Amino acid sequence: MASIRVALAQLNFCLGDFESNVASITEAYDRALEREADVVVFSELAVCGYPPEDLLLKQRFLEDARAALEDVAAHTSNAVAVVGFPEQDGERIYNSAAVCHQGAVTGIYRKQLLPNYSVFDEKRYFTPGVSAGPIFQIAGVMVGISICEDQWFDEGPLNDQIASGVGLAISLNASPYQRGKDAARASTVIERVTSHKIPVVYVNQVGGQDELIFDGSSFVANSEGELIARLPQFEEAVQIVDLDVDECDSGELPVIVTSKKQKKKGEIAEPVVAEVDDPIAEVWNALVLATRDYVNKNGFSEVVIGLSGGVDSSLVAAIAVDALGPERVHGVSMPSRYSSQGSEDDAAELARNFGIDFQTIPIEAGYTALTDMLESVFRGHSADLTEENLQSRLRGILLMAMSNKKGWLVLTTGNKSETSVGYSTLYGDTAGGFAVIKDCPKLLVYELCRWRNTQTTSPWIPEASITKPPSAELRPDQTDDQSLPPYELLDPLLEAYVEQDRSAAELVAEGYDPEIVQQITRLVDLAEYKRRQSPPGPRISMKAFGKDRRLPITNRYR
Repeated sequence: MASIRVALAQLNFCLGDFESNVASITEAYDRALEREADVVVFSELAVCGYPPEDLLLKQRFLEDARAALEDVAAHTSNAVAVVGFPEQDGERIYNSAAVCHQGAVTGIYRKQLLPNYSVFDEKRYFTPGVSAGPIFQIAGVMVGISICEDQWFDEGPLNDQIASGVGLAISLNASPYQRGKDAARASTVIERVTSHKIPVVYVNQVGGQDELIFDGSSFVANSEGELIARLPQFEEAVQIVDLDVDECDSGELPVIVTSKKQKKKGEIAEPVVAEVDDPIAEVWNALVLATRDYVNKNGFSEVVIGLSGGVDSSLVAAIAVDALGPERVHGVSMPSRYSSQGSEDDAAELARNFGIDFQTIPIEAGYTALTDMLESVFRGHSADLTEENLQSRLRGILLMAMSNKKGWLVLTTGNKSETSVGYSTLYGDTAGGFAVIKDCPKLLVYELCRWRNTQTTSPWIPEASITKPPSAELRPDQTDDQSLPPYELLDPLLEAYVEQDRSAAELVAEGYDPEIVQQITRLVDLAEYKRRQSPPGPRISMKAFGKDRRLPITNRYR
């Protein structure tokens, strides 16, 4: 039996910021070195961040990535660092892991299985590796390295590595978050590895990157499949774990990175198995992380939100405060002639409760000016959706003017139910920089608001915002259910049609009303042009609008 001390470095990288990424890697390495780690494991494409997408088509980017890797390697000493990076070899680019030790890159593993589904399109950029090796001997332990997808399928490198004498599997990952994925991900990896009776070290990155959220949740499982360490969700962390590994005879000549340990190491703290958040808290923390990283990584200091007094804008404001602090959040009420006093009061109460800057800018003067300007064009036409959209677009103009003048990022407030059916105004409530709840169905919006209110001694999101009938308040006595089915019916139908790709005929066969199915599927299909022009937002479901769902706008298939 051999023993190896492993450090898991779960870090939040900024894509393309090689200087800060190298600094994060070397700082974590030094912390692990102080605790006498034999090997420090970082995540997939750590030196550049994931996913780099078409940056990989830029020669300078690849050169800078290699220079960053060399900086990391030069920093290494007694502990081995396993670091993900994009490797250029002639005309080919590989998704690779470098094994660095004593100031140099000692060996390289190339990812074999390249995902090309859902949000992944790695085959656009990378060439698959063709070998399960090399096998590395670190502190006397035979180590096999793999990258993310390599662990998910039988045709990955694991079987060949086991046959070559590997006693420890190390997996570098950039596995995005979605609701309910963490348990399935861990069980799949653990089952695959421990069926061979070897332990696994799984390191995932953490942080927000445009639409994607990386939840971390890195872990170590022993050879019996028992979870002995788990890093927290949505947080950076470095964890040290001592592992006992069966000594195996090597079927092939390993790359000897370090020989067996020569001295006894000091004691370390017992590894922690972090608790898993409850399902709603998990979503909340994912959205908070995504919002914080999008704002900070894109260089914005403050954000602005149009506060209507409704549940959606209230939720976005609450997430923004938890992500950035109240001093960086601005709320603006923009009442029209149709806004209820109750909604105005709810918006003001929410701002007071969360301690954010709050202003009121009535839009009546602008609305009157616009309708007067258009009077000659509109003459002979009765008022309709056009006048409703004018109000929404006026609010968009005001928010974007504040963004231009103050440098604030506009956070939009549309939820997934509205986005699905196009219940929004192009260049109105869709105008902004980041759509925080773009992938949250309306019923989940209510759940999140209720959960947030349990985190304070009194409800900070006004009860009336949650309980009153939802309304855009763009015409007298308007409510959502005048245009849409109740959300208790609409949300499951949308999930089946949008996320599960069920056909209208299948939905009718499952018992949905044919008239409602026809109405809703038609609205979803017709709204594609709106969604294409809307800002990005964090992905929390199995299929979000954006990277996941790519349908042609010009399309007569129904």
